[in-house]
Amino acid sequence: QVQLVESGGGLVQAGGSLRLSCAASGRTFSTYAMGWFRHTPGKEQREFVAATTWSFGDTYYTDSVKGRFTISRDNLKNTVYLEMNSLKPEDTAVYYCAAAATYGHYNLRSTYDYWGQGTQVTVSS
Repeated sequence: QVQLVESGGGLVQAGGSLRLSCAASGRTFSTYAMGWFRHTPGKEQREFVAATTWSFGDTYYTDSVKGRFTISRDNLKNTVYLEMNSLKPEDTAVYYCAAAATYGHYNLRSTYDYWGQGTQVTVSS
């Protein structure tokens, strides 16, 4: 099993920045990739935000956050970060960290085997 704990959420004004952290524990060596998803009020499903792999550090982003968000990882700390800049009110959501045990389509929820509890990000206009 892998446990994921997110932190770093909060309230910020539009144009501001936040950095989310996701600390992984347990059988972290069994995970291949890490992703961030978000659930916006009124939307039925969580949407993909960004992903990275532990081994190569390649990164993937949804179009709406490209150039504003950066995903990174610290293999020694088993921690993944999501640096969010130029935040917009539409970025308001609960952000979830997820871990995938095997290779898959990084933007699909079904690729991920473990999920954190989520952290709230609120961007005021």
